Amino acid sequence: MMSQNTDYNLSILSTPEVRSAVEQNIESDPAQIALRRGVPHAAVVATQVKYLQRARRKLPTLYKHRCVIPPRAFEQCSSEESAERKPLSGRSCLDLTCGLGIDTMALSRHFERVVSLERDEALADVVRYNMELMGIRNVEVVSRSSEEYVEECDEHFDWVFVDPDRRSESGNKMVCMEDCSPNVLGMMPRLRTIAERVAIKLSPMFDCAEAFRLLDPAEVEVVSLGGECKELNIYTNAAKSLLRIAVIGSGEWEFEPSDMLATSEPCAVSPEWRYLLIPDVALQKARVAIAALRKWGDIWSNNGFAFASELPCEALPVRAYKIVSIEPYRPKELKRKYKGMGVDIIKRDTPLSVEAVRKAIGARAGSEATLALTTIGKESVVLSLERV
Repeated sequence: MMSQNTDYNLSILSTPEVRSAVEQNIESDPAQIALRRGVPHAAVVATQVKYLQRARRKLPTLYKHRCVIPPRAFEQCSSEESAERKPLSGRSCLDLTCGLGIDTMALSRHFERVVSLERDEALADVVRYNMELMGIRNVEVVSRSSEEYVEECDEHFDWVFVDPDRRSESGNKMVCMEDCSPNVLGMMPRLRTIAERVAIKLSPMFDCAEAFRLLDPAEVEVVSLGGECKELNIYTNAAKSLLRIAVIGSGEWEFEPSDMLATSEPCAVSPEWRYLLIPDVALQKARVAIAALRKWGDIWSNNGFAFASELPCEALPVRAYKIVSIEPYRPKELKRKYKGMGVDIIKRDTPLSVEAVRKAIGARAGSEATLALTTIGKESVVLSLERV
């Protein structure tokens, strides 16, 4: 929950005087703003400028309209880019977990009406104020807990969206769905009576197979951005079970749940290997790297590399490198070649750490050369690479 002075800060931040001060200092160093005697409510303005500057990329719409951004809510919210791409639309949607309202804002563009629940009244007031600043008129923010609202709800929605709080009161990260707040699994019988479908956003640590086990038939979606797995989404009551990989900025790929069980036998180093394919983290998370790449090369681990004689002729969520050489990992020999150089090291399926290898070969972090470390058979090998 947010601190109780949030409401007081909103009453300050919404005044023309303070909004003008924020605008005038938007490019300034927040630490310097706090020391300026001529700035009204300097500490409050400094904090707001700090978080608006941080929001420039993550929350560009809120930055553009100089919305109020409470610090804790900012740290916990989705990026606009991630929120916008969810495949939800219809006449009405119930958002059980408003927070700063980023998902609510995205949903408002795809539904005629959105009801968003936020039990923290102070934060709810902030969201209402921000929605007004952004000209969003089809959102109703209700200050109630999701459990209470759902239990008494007599409306019917096309979709219910929920992004459960995945931190305990002590701040520990929670992975199991029933440990999060609200407990979506416990609410599912009731949710099914008030909505056609339910969209659940979960930690990227949540297991895809477990998602199907708990909520089949469902669409399970793994989302990555910039090489980092961002979230796992479950869309209940699907026409058929489906596993989707979404790499923001690159595209989407669909798989059958059975593709998670695909296997392939390890093989020895082949002279035909000319390219190294590195699966996107979303393929690895969903355990479908083997299914996606086995027709293009040799791959025997969902967490490993694929070795190919030719580049794939279709778009795939991979990074491709040309293999210059493959040799056993012998630090002394590598040190003669790479000592003092800036080396980018990529590792898969090996206990060796990047830091230990750099130290062993006398290299530093950099981009003068690219090496890949892995295990083939029982032997640690190193590949010298060139970007395609």
